[in-house]
Amino acid sequence: MTDQAQLLPGTLDLLILRAVSLGPLHGYGILLRIGQISGNALLIEQGALYPGLFRLVRQGLLKASWGTSENNRRAKFYELTTAGRKRLLQETESWNRLAGAIATALAPQPEEV
Repeated sequence: MTDQAQLLPGTLDLLILRAVSLGPLHGYGILLRIGQISGNALLIEQGALYPGLFRLVRQGLLKASWGTSENNRRAKFYELTTAGRKRLLQETESWNRLAGAIATALAPQPEEV
């Protein structure tokens, strides 16, 4: 059994926005950052990441530009736009409300204790 959690539908975009909110990153850097900020509990496959990045750029939430990576290779770097920062805030608040409601629903009830 693995300690890695499965992503819920719709959470990949939020995780990408969060990773990039800490500074511009290329695709592989985003994968590493999501692993880092999740304590290695979340592993994103490249096959899921790149369509997500494309979608977020198309929606105007990320801006992409070419640059040079740490290992001196040409790479596309992604950074948050103003709209992306706003969406990250909205989605984070929504996620936290949902997680709180689920935690409350799953908590032992007085008659169960």
